[in-house]
Amino acid sequence: MSRIKRWINMNKKEFNPDGSLKSEARQEMLSKGEDPGAIDSYARRVKEEYDEWKHLDETDPEPWPIYTAYDFFTEQEKKEFNPDGSLRPEYVEYARQIGISESALEQLEWRKKIEVDDYNEMSASHVEQGINFGEWLMEGRIVNSRTYIQRRQQMEQDLRNFEDVDSLPFDKDTAY
Repeated sequence: MSRIKRWINMNKKEFNPDGSLKSEARQEMLSKGEDPGAIDSYARRVKEEYDEWKHLDETDPEPWPIYTAYDFFTEQEKKEFNPDGSLRPEYVEYARQIGISESALEQLEWRKKIEVDDYNEMSASHVEQGINFGEWLMEGRIVNSRTYIQRRQQMEQDLRNFEDVDSLPFDKDTAY
C-alpha cells in the first residue's frame, strides 16, 4: 500500500491530497499570529516530505503481505473451521459423535463467522488509511512470542537509542 495514503490520512486536517497547505489552515495559523514566512516554510517542508514519500511509493513500494482471518486461527481452529468461519464437515461429524448438540455447533459457527467478518471489515477500513491491518496483527503476535532474553536485548537496544524508560516493557524497578 502507499505511504502517500498514510500521509494524507495523518495530515488531512491541514493539507490537501496533493500535499499543498489548505487555505483554511493557513488562515487559522495567521489568525493565531504566526508569521506568513514561517507558514510558507512549514508548508514547503511538509510538501517536500510529501514529494519524498510519493517518490518512494513509485520507486520502492512497500511490501504488502496479504493475511486473512484464517492466518490467525489456532491450529485447533484450523482443524475445526473453514477459512470463512464455517465448521468443517468432518469436525461436525466428530462433534455429533461425542455428543455436542446441534445448537452448540450452530453457535460456535456463528461466532467464528462474526470473528472472520469483523477481521475483514477492520482490514478493509485500515486499507483506506494505508495501513495493513493483517501485517500489524501478525507483527504483534511475533513480538509477543519473543522470549524474555529477546525482549531484554531489545530493551537494552532501546536504551542505547535513548528511548523513554516509561515506554519499555519492563518494570521501572528493573535494573538496567
